[in-house]
Amino acid sequence: MKNFLLSFFLVLFVFGCCFSQTFKISGKVVNTENEIIPFANVLLLSASDSTFVKGTSASESGFFELPNVEPNLYLLQASYIGRGSKPLALDIKKDVSLGALIIPSTAENLDEVVVTARRPTVQRLSDRLVFNVENTVISQGNSWDILKNTPGVIVNQNDLQIRGQNATVYLNDRRVQLSGQEVQDLLQGLTGTAIKSVEVIANPPARYDAESGPILNIVTSKSIVPGYKGSVNGSYTQAVFPKFSLGTSHYYKTDKLNLFANYSINPKKELRKTKKGINFIDDTNSVFSIWDTNNEEVKKTMVHNGTFILDYDFDNKNSLNFTSNLSFNPNQEWDSRLNTDIRNGQNQIDSTFVTDNLIGADNTNLAFDLSYIKKLNKEGSQLSFNGHFTNFDGQFLQRIDSRYFDANESFIRDFGFTTDADQNIKIFTGQVDFATPLGSASFESGLKYSSIDSENSIDYLNFSGSSDVVDTSLSDDFLYDEKVYAGYLSVVKNWEKWSMKLGLRGELTDSQGTSLTLNQTNTQDFFEVFPSLYLLYTASEKHSFSLDYGRKVDRPRYNDLNPFRNFINENDFEQGNQGLIPSFSNNFNLNYTYNSEFFVDAYYRNNGRIIGDYVFQDNTNLTLRELKQNATESVSYGLDLTFSKGIVDPWYVYAYTSLFYEDNTFLAEESGNQEFTVDVDGIYVYLANYLTLSKDGTFSGELALTYFSNFIFGSYISDEQLNLTLGLRKSLWDNKAVISIAAEDILEKYVPTYTSQYLNQDNFYRRRPETQFIRVGFTYNFGNFRLQDNERGIDKKERERLEEQ
Repeated sequence: MKNFLLSFFLVLFVFGCCFSQTFKISGKVVNTENEIIPFANVLLLSASDSTFVKGTSASESGFFELPNVEPNLYLLQASYIGRGSKPLALDIKKDVSLGALIIPSTAENLDEVVVTARRPTVQRLSDRLVFNVENTVISQGNSWDILKNTPGVIVNQNDLQIRGQNATVYLNDRRVQLSGQEVQDLLQGLTGTAIKSVEVIANPPARYDAESGPILNIVTSKSIVPGYKGSVNGSYTQAVFPKFSLGTSHYYKTDKLNLFANYSINPKKELRKTKKGINFIDDTNSVFSIWDTNNEEVKKTMVHNGTFILDYDFDNKNSLNFTSNLSFNPNQEWDSRLNTDIRNGQNQIDSTFVTDNLIGADNTNLAFDLSYIKKLNKEGSQLSFNGHFTNFDGQFLQRIDSRYFDANESFIRDFGFTTDADQNIKIFTGQVDFATPLGSASFESGLKYSSIDSENSIDYLNFSGSSDVVDTSLSDDFLYDEKVYAGYLSVVKNWEKWSMKLGLRGELTDSQGTSLTLNQTNTQDFFEVFPSLYLLYTASEKHSFSLDYGRKVDRPRYNDLNPFRNFINENDFEQGNQGLIPSFSNNFNLNYTYNSEFFVDAYYRNNGRIIGDYVFQDNTNLTLRELKQNATESVSYGLDLTFSKGIVDPWYVYAYTSLFYEDNTFLAEESGNQEFTVDVDGIYVYLANYLTLSKDGTFSGELALTYFSNFIFGSYISDEQLNLTLGLRKSLWDNKAVISIAAEDILEKYVPTYTSQYLNQDNFYRRRPETQFIRVGFTYNFGNFRLQDNERGIDKKERERLEEQ
């Protein structure tokens, strides 16, 4: 077996060929006196609309080189400190060596280069959808706003989803190495003015981990000039409680060195109200006890995010990158009070109880990433190496106290306990990738190793009163160790109207989870192959068709494997499951594009034994348990329609509609382990209007409407939700500053009710966070503020499975 796997990975690394011819543009930059201009910007623009394609900086001796240029019509222009050469039209069909680009000694208007307010455009490639936002109205927001407005992206309870699956966020093809709320906090502090485009990759190709679900890749503009820039930004949000955020970024570039540092702080005090109801059912299928709970929770957090990035080019063939990120969230507090009324089958008050739930938590997420790229002698060939380390520490301390009263409000009993939980997760990955053109072809392959070591403990102590549900035997230690060995290859071939991309990835997984209290060990040892295929047919300038297929795996999150109980009160708790297994899915998509304005996307996805949150009520012990569990089967399919077009000069419309079906079959554990299928036919509609409100493009606005009919969440089905948002942005002082104001959930209808009603199960909840708010933001840039920085994330799927408690 080992010899076979070794042979497989070696074949993946050395085999394959593909066809995708590109060319090189080279030359030098001088002034009208024929004097060399070092470090000048050289920009390659699309000849059709003058949008940015790629750029570089001239060397100290004035020479520049633009490799990997696709055949097309372009405009080439050099600029330096507000002066620019005349745009040079080029029809690229072969390598081009220019004499010189001449920049006048006196200032000249650079209409083709100076930022103007363009409308966003959408482009379909064989394996992804590209949303071009550079120099557009929506680029004046933050990165989170841009992702929420990206075609095909659905926002569900602050999760970014593509076709019902949570999307993973990348920066410049490198994963954002944070989890949960940390991702949103980071992106809300990252200005959109540095973003060139967002790539929506519903079915990621073989170079991404087989575990990668849909991907949102933020592509920033290249670092094209030396110098320094910095910025400070802040926002004030008025919801139930006021909130603010502050951040600062600094960037310095020389010919060889790039340094970037960022820090942000985001203190929050938030109110979340939850209404929950349970109808307990007896053997005759009659309701004998009705529980209604109202929970008011106040959460206090203070998130610190820091990033440091160093890029160093030893020469034009060797470069090094070091990236580190720290997310620190100390002294978190959740203070909840739950009031529960218990009625009999005739809806008469039987008893009541009140629970005080106080939680304190600390989380630290520290990551280091080191990459080395070696460009080989053959044009377009390179070898890259990457090493990554993450250390996640989490502490969780909880105190629960309940007091019970009869129908006359006389005290019956009390019960309380404390839980003390710790989690430490260490992640290490190593990867090597190789890419090269072969004649008119190109080829990419790589090998990867990842190791995860997770140690978790929970102690139950300080008991008071009595309970039939909670006891000291719940204390446990859980150890999880996982190793994954992977290899991939990817090949591409282009014809006149066709483009084909083939990928193959193999992964060997060896994992072991041990519960010391339960004395149980679960092991997994398997090898799986993950093929992918992309076909693109461009029938004409306006019509194109594409087809893609991919097989993926979804591994359990680390917290999901912990067989611990986390209590809301003694009768309502969440529980992990160390018996979870990975889920394998098959994804098919068929797309049609008209004039880069209208898109039709039909998809079918067999989700396999997808992992979900299933809530079961125990009608004997009167408890409600949320359990992590594998479905027995799950299917999703749908039709997505997208339209994006400028209606009149200042008005741009983007409309996205998704008609979908999804089902989920699972074992109803509190109903004799019967198989039950929950399914929905749903519709999602997003309509955005972008308005340029001034001739110079510095004042803009947007009005957006989101409607979601229903969807599946584990064993629950949600009802409809509606969100109306309004935003205005104004650039000041030659784009040195931006001020914005936004209002969300204006109609106060963005909170659905989740219902689980089948067999002997009948419960619901409606959770309302602070979705309705007004936010004012301000950003000020200083130094060479048009300099684009080298900020990026860290590409590690293993970190995505970190989850805050």
